[in-house]
Amino acid sequence: MVKSFPSLKIRYIVNPRSGRAARARAAVEHFAAGRGEIVAATTGPRHATVLAQAAITEGCDAVVAVGGDGTMNEIATALVGTGTALGLVPCGSGNGLARHLGCYGSVAHSLAVIAAGHTRRIDTGLAAGNPFFCAAGLGFEAEVADRFNRLTSRGFLRYLSTSLRAFREFQPLACTVTHADGTTSLAAFTVAVANTDQYGNNARIAPGARCDDGHINLTAVPPLHAFNLLPLAVQLFAGTLGRNPRVARFAGPAFTVRTGKPGRLHTDGEVHDVGPEIEFRVRPASLLVLAPPEV
Repeated sequence: MVKSFPSLKIRYIVNPRSGRAARARAAVEHFAAGRGEIVAATTGPRHATVLAQAAITEGCDAVVAVGGDGTMNEIATALVGTGTALGLVPCGSGNGLARHLGCYGSVAHSLAVIAAGHTRRIDTGLAAGNPFFCAAGLGFEAEVADRFNRLTSRGFLRYLSTSLRAFREFQPLACTVTHADGTTSLAAFTVAVANTDQYGNNARIAPGARCDDGHINLTAVPPLHAFNLLPLAVQLFAGTLGRNPRVARFAGPAFTVRTGKPGRLHTDGEVHDVGPEIEFRVRPASLLVLAPPEV
């Protein structure tokens, strides 16, 4: 049985364009009604940010994102640096932040986490001035995010098929990375900068990373070929990518990646056009979240 704490004033924001969020909506509305709280629905891009800002103005203690990583990003963007906490009912394809925090599972589990009212502070990131909370990246992952966002039907299998099509056409990214220990030149299949240990779906791009250590984590995966594709894929999902000597990994408060030409960047799956130099930095302890106590 879910025990609720009516002293917390919570606003729920649902993205009805997400199929899983549409299915979760009835349970969320029933839960909210029992607490005398409001459920709002988005009507288009960036609307979740506007709704979250309104919730802050109205004195809400928490705003719950019912949707995918894009909805989470839009709401969290409004909450950074405030005393209003982010809650998660993850309904997306990846749900990396929710998995990292222990909020992922059934809708009942997510609502139980929210009802418990336990909060913690986590770091957040900026990539070329764009907020991210799970992961940002260049190269192949930005290309896949761009293609995936254009689909009318999503899900893990669609993400996988989109990735396979993009893989046949993608050329490695030549770049230099400036980090705390100097500058490293490399060719990469993908460059990920993560605030958590994974993208989502338990694909651990930054094994061992924490979202509350004051650092972000850069992982550069080398160009793929017939001999390293399968081992790298296995290591990604086994959480052992850090053992591969050809995978470049750095941790620190900031990075600069120079590619020499304009390109694409994704932040939690949202795609942006960027110039030849991209700055990444951490904002320590800048977001309050509703999450299970740390084990």
